[in-house]
Amino acid sequence: MAFLADFGRHTIPPSLDEIEVMAREALAAIPDELRRFVGDIAISVSEFPDSETEEEMGLESPFDLLGLYRGVSLAQKSVSDAPQDLDMIFLYRRPILDYWCEAGVDLAHIVRHVLIHEIGHHFGFSDDDMERLEAEA
Repeated sequence: MAFLADFGRHTIPPSLDEIEVMAREALAAIPDELRRFVGDIAISVSEFPDSETEEEMGLESPFDLLGLYRGVSLAQKSVSDAPQDLDMIFLYRRPILDYWCEAGVDLAHIVRHVLIHEIGHHFGFSDDDMERLEAEA
């Protein structure tokens, strides 16, 4: 069946905590020259985006969003700016698991991809910029 994913070591869907562990492992594996610019960025994993985020992003379904960066991108920060709230990356477990089942690829790879995509927003890249960079890679 085409919809079956490679569940690897998982016999049940991974919990919020397990997804967070995958994200932290992916963050730790980012090359040092990039990680030093990421700085203090928090990772939060929840089942779905909250209703305010759904409305703000114009989502048709809460399954439409795998992750979200909240904060001021490095491109917009200034050393003279007063520190604001901590930059955060939100990962959404249920949409990620749904995508995992549809794509049939390694879940850790998907979590890493979403995390890196959101880190790209931290660096000020647009979705179009990141798609172009991925296509060129």
